[in-house]
Order: sequence, then structure tokens, then C-alpha cells
Amino acid sequence: MYNFLPIASAVALLLLLIQLPATAILLSRLIKGPRRTPPIQPQKPTLDILGSVSVVVPTLNEAKRITPLLTGLSQQSYELREVIVVDSKSQDGTPELVKAIQKRDPRFRVMTDDPLPLGWVGRPWALHSGFLQTSTASKWFLGMDADTQPHPGLVASLVKTATTQGYDLISLSPQFILKYPGECWLQPALLMTLLYRFDPAGINTDQPERVMANGQCFLCRRTVLEAINGYTVASSSFCDDVTLARHIAASGFKVGFLDGAKVLKVRMYEGAIETWNEWGRSLDLKDASSNGQTWGDIWLLTSVQGLPLIVICLFLLVLLLQTNLLNEVGAQTNTYAYIPSISFPISLLLGLNLFLLVVRFGMLFAIRPNYDLSQAKGSWLFWISPFADPLAVLRIILSALQKPKQWRGRKYGG
Repeated sequence: MYNFLPIASAVALLLLLIQLPATAILLSRLIKGPRRTPPIQPQKPTLDILGSVSVVVPTLNEAKRITPLLTGLSQQSYELREVIVVDSKSQDGTPELVKAIQKRDPRFRVMTDDPLPLGWVGRPWALHSGFLQTSTASKWFLGMDADTQPHPGLVASLVKTATTQGYDLISLSPQFILKYPGECWLQPALLMTLLYRFDPAGINTDQPERVMANGQCFLCRRTVLEAINGYTVASSSFCDDVTLARHIAASGFKVGFLDGAKVLKVRMYEGAIETWNEWGRSLDLKDASSNGQTWGDIWLLTSVQGLPLIVICLFLLVLLLQTNLLNEVGAQTNTYAYIPSISFPISLLLGLNLFLLVVRFGMLFAIRPNYDLSQAKGSWLFWISPFADPLAVLRIILSALQKPKQWRGRKYGG
């Protein structure tokens, strides 16, 4: 009879050496959750912020989803000086939508950016081009994406929060709108790869290299952007928001990443395949990180998010095989030793991974307010999204191994 248990015990010991330190790091981050700043609330403007914000929106064929953004921005009050939509020669009528709303609200205007210079990615180039065209009378620059849906009071709440808390840059985590079954299952698993790597939204870090940011809603003091020459530091980055925020933090400015679920919604991608292809390309954050940080984060994700379900299934399979072998021997010898003894490393490993799986399911309750499932088909799949974790971690690994060659309709040679 072949005995699987000695080999299983050795593998269990090795996995424990890999997973235990990662679990300690994860728990040190998750326990900060109760101390985080509460989600920001919509606020009414006051005269001291009159005309203080210029919004820049980069677009490329966004006609199908930009209308909620334009409507939401038009509902902002007098704190919003102007909205500049920087279009990269859209072919679907995006500029015409902006011009239509401009007739009703003169704060809107559309411009076409110059041809993409060598070494630049389209999004930071459009934002940089728009920043150079903003009014010098505005104290704040607000970059927003076409897929966002701002609530009334968003801009005022951003400026007031930044002013009262002394931030030079604030970005927000939104409430995600999910519609289709596949994305209800996959998207929360991909989001968890961010939550496991970084402190919760609303917790400030004094380590610039661990700063998080979201370019979908990115408010920065104009003087700060002027000091660093706009988006040039993030010119070649496919995660320009994080790259820029970390540079600003390293320059000594105060950067905040806050929960904006009550003031901002976003409909990012249509279905699981687009979510996998588009969002998955930038989630590794390699453009904003050193190689050591990128692969250190991948070790952490593999250990605490990718492996638990796999480890539990494999070791239960080994125990089942060993039990079946013992049953066969018992039937032949009448000893009937049906249950194999489990070594301490195997017991500890199974206990650790069951604990990590319980934590992961518990996190679903923590992130549920960050999802709008009111339009979702198969919304129940959100609650079993931990079963997509191995795929989510695999996506991060694949993304870290290659540089994007296509992004939002543009092709790149690198």
C-alpha cells in the first residue's frame, strides 16, 4: 500500500512556511478597517469654494456610457467652474453629446488632444492636455472617467473634505454597478486583490509606495500639479492614477484614498470577459511599483487568496484517497482501519486555509455597500465570488508578466 501522508505532511509544512507570514500581513491590514474614515457624504457648496474646480474627462468612443457622467456633472453647483472633455478623435458621436449639453450648460466644452507623443499612454496624455487648458483661476483639478456617475454634491464634498482635512490630493473608491452574472462572480474577486494588498480606503499611510488612488475621481490641488509638470511623471503608465499619486506623496504632499460609495457610482465594463481583459490589465500596478513590490504582492495574494480553496480541496482529496486505500487493506485483512491519522502540519494547514476562506467570505459583507446590484442578473453569484479567487490571482500574475499592447481602443508597440 502506498502511503500519501508523509509526502502530504512535507508539502503541508512548506505551504505553512509560505502562508503564515502572508496571513499575518493580511490581518495587520484588515484590523485597520474599523478605524477608517467613514464614507464621504454629499455636501452643499458654500461661497468660499465658488468656481474653484475644473473637471477634465478623457474620452475615446464613450458615447454609450458618458451620458450619466455629463448629467451628473451638470447637476453640480457653482463650485464647478468648467468641464473640459478631451476627446481622442472618437468615431461614435461622443463630441456631439458634449456639444449638445454645452448648449444647456456653458461650463462644458470639448477639445481634441494632439496626436499621441512617443512614450505616452492615451489616458495620461489626454488628462495632461486638458490640465494645460484649465482656467488658472481654479484651485482644484478633478480628473474623472466617462464611466462614472456622480451624485449631486460630489464636487462640493470633495473640496470641503480636502480643505478641512488638509489633503493635497483625494481620490475615491466608488460603488460598482454590476449587471451580468459573470461579472457578479468575477469582479468582486478582482477587487479583493486590491483590498488584500493595501490598507482599506479611509486609512492614510506614511509609505508613498503603498499609496492607493483611483483615477475615476481624482481631485488634486492645481499648484501641486503645476509643481510636478502635470501628468508627465505618469506619461507611460497604464495605472497613471497610482503612479501620479505615489509621486505626489513622495514629494511630501498629503494624499488620501477615501470611500466614495455614497457620492459616486461607476459602470466599468460589460460582462466578465471585458472585466477580465480590461481591468485585469492594470490591477497588478507594476507601472507604479518596483519589481520587488509587485512580486511581493503576488506572493501575498497567492498565499492568502489564491491558494486556500485549492489547498483545502487537494488535501481533502489526499485524505480521501488514503482512506480508500486503508479501506481496501482493511477489507483484505479484517483490520478495518478506515480513517488515516492526520499529522500536525496537515491539521494546521487545513485549519489555516479554512480560516482564510472564512475571512474571505466575511469580507463580502464588508464590501457589499460598494456594489449596486439592483440591475444585476444572477446577483446571488456575488456571494460565491470567493470561488473565483484563484482565477483573479492568476489574472494578476499574467498581467505582471506582460506589458499591455492594447488599451481602450488604442494599440501600443511595447
